[in-house]
Amino acid sequence: MTAVNFYSVGIVGAGAMGRGIAQIAAQAGSTVYLFDAAAGQASQARDTIFAQWDRLVEKGRMSAEQRQELATRLKATDTLAGLAGCDLVVEAIIENLAIKQKLLAELESVLAPEAVLATNTSSLSVTALAAGLRYPQRFAGYHFFNPVPLMKVVEVIAGIRTDAAVCERLRGYARQMGHSAVQAQDTPGFIVNHAGRAYGTEALRIVSEGVADFATVDRILREQAGFRLGPFELMDLTGLDVSHPVMESIYRQYYEEPRYRPSVIAAQRVAGGVLGRKTGEGFYRYAQGQAEQPAEQAVPQVDALPPVWVPPRATRRGELLRLVHALGAQLESGSAPSAQALIVVAPLGFDVTTVAAVERLDATRTVGIDMMVDDTATQRRVLATNPATRTDMRDAAHALFARDGKAVSVIRDSGGFVTQRVVASIVNIAADMCQQRVCTPADLETAVTLGLGYPQGPLAMGDLYGPTSVLEILFNLQTVYGDPRYRPSPWLRRRGALGLSLKHEET
Repeated sequence: MTAVNFYSVGIVGAGAMGRGIAQIAAQAGSTVYLFDAAAGQASQARDTIFAQWDRLVEKGRMSAEQRQELATRLKATDTLAGLAGCDLVVEAIIENLAIKQKLLAELESVLAPEAVLATNTSSLSVTALAAGLRYPQRFAGYHFFNPVPLMKVVEVIAGIRTDAAVCERLRGYARQMGHSAVQAQDTPGFIVNHAGRAYGTEALRIVSEGVADFATVDRILREQAGFRLGPFELMDLTGLDVSHPVMESIYRQYYEEPRYRPSVIAAQRVAGGVLGRKTGEGFYRYAQGQAEQPAEQAVPQVDALPPVWVPPRATRRGELLRLVHALGAQLESGSAPSAQALIVVAPLGFDVTTVAAVERLDATRTVGIDMMVDDTATQRRVLATNPATRTDMRDAAHALFARDGKAVSVIRDSGGFVTQRVVASIVNIAADMCQQRVCTPADLETAVTLGLGYPQGPLAMGDLYGPTSVLEILFNLQTVYGDPRYRPSPWLRRRGALGLSLKHEET
């Protein structure tokens, strides 16, 4: 067995995070000492870990001999002095700067000067936590995710005075524990919580504009964009008492950067104690732990479909014509539509209203469809009306695009529909993180894929849809809304202009 980077490891805080870190540290070969300020909590946490190992033995994933050996390496201690001989101590206590600083000062008085100190903080500045230490060079962030044994990524964060060798040693130890280690600069949200800003905040903004309800947005982002959970399902699972304070914290720490702006919708729910699954109601109501899903709008019954006309300068015109033809609609090929025709456009970033006005189309007969995602790769099509669209034309479009049985969502007018807005915002924030040198592109992709469960990393997502398309969406969103939240990152603009992958690093 390869020598473990830290033979003796102390964990302060025996809650879910501390228990998880202790479990994988012992499994890596370290002797682990658990401490908690609450009497008996460390011993109880040790017994909980023992029970977890017992379940692994029952499932045949661990031998009885391995379980017995692990048990000898996991110990509880009633005092901080019991951690004196540790090579590494990780604190995993409450997210409070003053309380953590007091604990770290106490630990420093106990530990040898060469021992490494680490914090599992998810939101506090590593540099600020180290400010009162005598040896700040041996202190770093070591951010795990819950549940620790299953979430196979850990962020290693260097404060301003952290020794690079300490980070290297911690990264190696993470690998010994079976995790992927990513290196982050000491910036708000580090990698995962920073990169995850756009998914929830942009979805909240879409709902706040009356574009669609929570369930519709979730369905679109699951079934058109390929996310495992919709943003509102995810926030209900996490709990708004957890996710909303993170939104507010990162927004404030970045001095009210518009890209991270939180939503009053979430704030109101937190104030009212409507937090998600844990309270039985969040963005959804829960009965026996199951979300009550509102029914989807039924496909309208249309006696006869009108002919379809696609403007000559329409975005994605070829793809749109092929789709309409495949669905069996009568296509008009003239330079202008007949008086009966349904007009279909496929904007990138613009709303249907803007396209109808610029192209001088009859807005009462104009409907938009989101064609950013390849139609063969999606389970759902998304249509958007404009304020003037006639009911009969909306129903005809819905019936046409549902003709082959594929699900269809009809939303109100929105620059960038739903998927374009959310995906472009995710890609843009990730690109700007690379521009700020928060982390390397490779570490960003690893952290987001493992930490957030996206269908692919955000830079790969940008490459999939095309950096120039993402740029077009962002420029057009900025035109529609006049909001600096959509301004493209220089990283994205330069790589789009040069035809480079968003993962490309300068030499």
